[in-house]
Amino acid sequence: MEVRAISRYLPISPRKLRLVCDKVRGMDAEEAMIVLDFMPQKGSAFVSKTLSSAMANAVNNFDLNREELYVSQIYAGDGPTLKRFKAGARGRFKPRLKRTSHLWVILAEREDEENGS
Repeated sequence: MEVRAISRYLPISPRKLRLVCDKVRGMDAEEAMIVLDFMPQKGSAFVSKTLSSAMANAVNNFDLNREELYVSQIYAGDGPTLKRFKAGARGRFKPRLKRTSHLWVILAEREDEENGS
């Protein structure tokens, strides 16, 4: 069973958020939370909050075991870009693009390998 949580319109560029996502992809959910707490990147706080939301969804809505959850998929996509400007020299327009992101975290339950084979 897969459980997901989505955070939208995060005030960070998707490129910076993907660096954090790549570190925790495939990890156990509990282990990923510990790793995220010690990461210096700004995006680790966003990923941590979304991951904890996905874990709460799994436990409360689907009665899954918290210790058997792992991050099966995690990815960041582009959100809308806020276009701001700064006046440049000689009356020129200097655009400032404030990028936003959407973050998806999908957790799955580890399958027991007791098939009897």
